[in-house]
Amino acid sequence: MDLDLPRYPGAAVVVPAPAPGPGNWSGAASVALADGVFWLAYRVRRPLEEGRGVGVVVARSLDGVAFEPVAEISRDTFGAASLERPALVRRPDGGWRLYLSCATPGSKHWWVEALDADRAVDLPGGVRTLVLPGDDGEAVKDPVVTVGPAGWAMWVCCHPLDQPGEEDRMVTRLLTSADGLHWAQTGRVLAPTPGRWDSRGTRVTAVLATEPLTVLYDGRDSAAANWFEQTGVATERDGVLVPVSDGALAASPDGDHALRYACAVDLPDGRRRFYFEAGRAGGSHDLMTSVTDA
Repeated sequence: MDLDLPRYPGAAVVVPAPAPGPGNWSGAASVALADGVFWLAYRVRRPLEEGRGVGVVVARSLDGVAFEPVAEISRDTFGAASLERPALVRRPDGGWRLYLSCATPGSKHWWVEALDADRAVDLPGGVRTLVLPGDDGEAVKDPVVTVGPAGWAMWVCCHPLDQPGEEDRMVTRLLTSADGLHWAQTGRVLAPTPGRWDSRGTRVTAVLATEPLTVLYDGRDSAAANWFEQTGVATERDGVLVPVSDGALAASPDGDHALRYACAVDLPDGRRRFYFEAGRAGGSHDLMTSVTDA
């Protein structure tokens, strides 16, 4: 399968890590291109002892590389122990919606909330909606959301909570909605395969094509590789997503080798710009971008 992929060589740093060293990460990005402007939402993370995902930043750019922060949402707004990957969506009516992944303090549980505002810069004070509460059996986070004539779709990362100490495991479920706030689950669409590079976790991060459905996803083979996922590709077959290769297709050559949370933006000239979180020397993660050839 001939596919465009995120490329570390030659990629530009969009947002550097907040500090040197492991656990200092900028990334988990979501990007929307609207009326010629790139709108970016990304998570800023500190090491565990400094509070993990401390906030989500919204920024804008005219070229897709140099971004100006315009708003910030703190984890304290939601009483969350940490924030992880957001999803930024331009609503069909022209307004904006930001989905936020929120960690329950003292727990492995996660839930998803949404903020709605007419302008992206006003999202911190937007209308709040609890979208996915999660439950005692499963944590939900890191949504990938699309909206079109057929309605809303969400690929959400789910962490089973049935085995204490094994909560890092992850699968992806697909949900559908008429309004992007009330969701119906259609089932598990991407799950780990024993003995493979992604045998511990599979998390959809970007939709590349719809016919057939083709996605980028994060994968890893162990609990020790948690937070250091690499990127693979899967395509739909008989209603589920099937990996197209036996190994990761994109990884960082530096640091912990993570290349994760990739997202893709189709450009007016037919190219595609990728954004991704990549491991750097010393263990930090930068938010980076690469663009396909013309």
